[in-house]
Amino acid sequence: LMTSKGQSALIFFMITGLTVPSLVAIIAPVALFVGVLYSLNKLNGDSELVVMSASGMSPGRLLRPFALLFAIVFAMETFLYAYVMPWSFDSIETMMTLIRADFISNLAQPGAFNELEAGFIFHFRERGSDGSLRGVFMQDRRDPAHITTYISEMGKTTEKDGATYLVLSKGSYQRPERSGDSAVVTFDDYAIDLSQFMAKGDSIKRPRERSTAALISPDPKDSSAERMAGRLRSELLDRLSSPLYAFAAGLIGFAALGEARTTRQGRGVATGVAILAFTALRMLGIAATSLVVSKPGVASLVWGLPLCASLASLDAIFSGPLTRALASARRLTFAKRRGAVVKASGA
Repeated sequence: LMTSKGQSALIFFMITGLTVPSLVAIIAPVALFVGVLYSLNKLNGDSELVVMSASGMSPGRLLRPFALLFAIVFAMETFLYAYVMPWSFDSIETMMTLIRADFISNLAQPGAFNELEAGFIFHFRERGSDGSLRGVFMQDRRDPAHITTYISEMGKTTEKDGATYLVLSKGSYQRPERSGDSAVVTFDDYAIDLSQFMAKGDSIKRPRERSTAALISPDPKDSSAERMAGRLRSELLDRLSSPLYAFAAGLIGFAALGEARTTRQGRGVATGVAILAFTALRMLGIAATSLVVSKPGVASLVWGLPLCASLASLDAIFSGPLTRALASARRLTFAKRRGAVVKASGA
């Protein structure tokens, strides 16, 4: 859109910069996970973890600096998801609206039929010395059932209360009726809010463009909030639960390689299991967030996945009840198999 509408490089970089927070929020947990695996693998490779373990260093003491890093990433993610990302998406949409308005007032070529959006045509005969547009023709065909045509002798863009309007003078607009006739209305002056000529539905703020406070307590007068209740719920849960993946990512990586391992093969297997576990966790989280749009009962799963992954990782790090139970079950299974082999060989 920016290239086709002749926008400057400054506008391009401004909009690109506004997308950075969302990229950082997505990449941060993955980068943390990779960083933890790399650091612990390096410590293992240099036998430093072996020395730490032999000197009696507890897992909790080794985990302490990593936990501080997890908390910092969690705080950053919370700030990005709760405040920065909604603001950036809303700012991008505002700038795109201004780009469309700027195209009409300054960049559209006289005599050409310009398509602002698919199905919306804008044309004017010439540009006056005062910047006004002469011989304006507009047709909105995005909704085939409500095709509207505007014709006026002159048009001029103006701004009021942060909105951009195209004021048409001495013209008419017509719209076909269900009977097959066309309703024609003439006017001396007619102001058109240019924001309405965005893609259908774009004049209503999408869930990702709304503030976190607006998602928690929607405006009772906002009819769109009721229509998009499922999407708003999904967006709110995603914002509140996504920062938890900072702890889940870091703890999974630490649980995999935080214990001293003397063989490279053992470290490779542990790393592979950790990567599979984190990938599966994130995919399940995305699926749960999508599913909660239509099934509110899945909300507990959106929260539960990163929390359970973090608790399970802590249990593995500190040899908690779950880890001890699994180890006991493995020993029991091994003993039964060994007994069966002894009986078979004795027979």
